[in-house]
Amino acid sequence: MIRLCAALLTLLTLATPSQAEPLDLTRLETVLASGKLGEVTSVIVEQGDAIRYEKYFGKGGPEKRNDIRSAAKSITALAIGQAIGDGTIGSVDDKPWALFLPQTNGAKSEITLRDLLTMSSALDCNDWTPKSLGNEEKMYPKRVWRDFALQIPVEKGYARDYKGFGRFSYCTAGAFLLGQYLQERSGTRFDQFVEQRLFAPLGIGPVKWKRSSSGEVQSGGQLEIRARDLVPIGRLVLNRGMHDGKQLVPAAWIDEMLTPHVRATAIDDYGYLWWLRAFRSGERSLTGWYMSGNGGNKIVILPELDAVIVVTATNYNKPDMHQITTDIVERAVLPALLETAKSDGLDGD
Repeated sequence: MIRLCAALLTLLTLATPSQAEPLDLTRLETVLASGKLGEVTSVIVEQGDAIRYEKYFGKGGPEKRNDIRSAAKSITALAIGQAIGDGTIGSVDDKPWALFLPQTNGAKSEITLRDLLTMSSALDCNDWTPKSLGNEEKMYPKRVWRDFALQIPVEKGYARDYKGFGRFSYCTAGAFLLGQYLQERSGTRFDQFVEQRLFAPLGIGPVKWKRSSSGEVQSGGQLEIRARDLVPIGRLVLNRGMHDGKQLVPAAWIDEMLTPHVRATAIDDYGYLWWLRAFRSGERSLTGWYMSGNGGNKIVILPELDAVIVVTATNYNKPDMHQITTDIVERAVLPALLETAKSDGLDGD
């Protein structure tokens, strides 16, 4: 689990005035203006509760609501944590099929919320494989998404490892079911729960949710939200669920959510709908948790630098969409932040 140590917090608090100074990302702006990085719409850098950089490009703007696609899944994880914290949901060991289809038996009946949160359930569901029976593109034409998701078959040969997790298989339908489960347990529509319990306290809104033709709210992505409203979400997580003196999300849940449970790719681990990787700048490597969505949308939190980095983009379905955003973080933002940390005496090197 990732926590800021007390010594680092003290240093960051003392250094707040200099951290509030704007970052110079002139070279990045030049590259973005050239169009070489496609359609990046915003870059925001917050550090120590102060905005150090906020610029909009192309069709972006301060009031523009960006479709952050699957980055919104990470918001669903926070909502689940709130519901477990207040007792609305029992625990991550809850088995949703027992609520939705009590007659279900076999491997599907054993699927837990933890399985869905870690993308490691027994469902034959992989959005990265077009032929997968549970691929999200097969769900969207359906009038009732819940019926589709609940009827996805179990993958043959599915097995759990010694820690109790199956193989990683990216499944938006599973994230959608998490929202449906929260909705059933709370008696509140998913979007209303999130807006009342998370967005309103953080000063976020208005937003636009994707819905099925029958009105179901997509808790697995495609949320339209302002770039600047993503900053307090990252800050909330950095502060272990605390906002404005109130514990908005249980600290224990943040720790559990930001624990690498399964290996997702050659360079990424996965917690509860949050990604983990090492972001590199020169010889430095910093561990960062992040929200990620199609198009290159990313919200990165860097505990070591007490920083939140927001990049929104509409490079949808382009093969280099995620690398473009990673390059912005690693080649432009990180060097600027590290230079500041070095000048302020916060760099441990």
